[in-house]
Amino acid sequence: MVIRNQIRALRFAHAEMTQQELAERIGVSRQTVNAIEGGKYSPSLEVAFRIAQVFGKPLEEVFQCVATG
Repeated sequence: MVIRNQIRALRFAHAEMTQQELAERIGVSRQTVNAIEGGKYSPSLEVAFRIAQVFGKPLEEVFQCVATG
């Protein structure tokens, strides 16, 4: 199972928010946001909820589990 996310699209839909701005709002580094956005790192549940809260979206609209194989 792979987790995909809509963070990049949501950032651009919210006044083209930068990775740095999002990182500051959720309390992580820009590099962490980059890794999450790129699918290289899965955030903790707490960070995932903070991201969803920033965008005013339910968690399942930000992150989706996709079956592989």
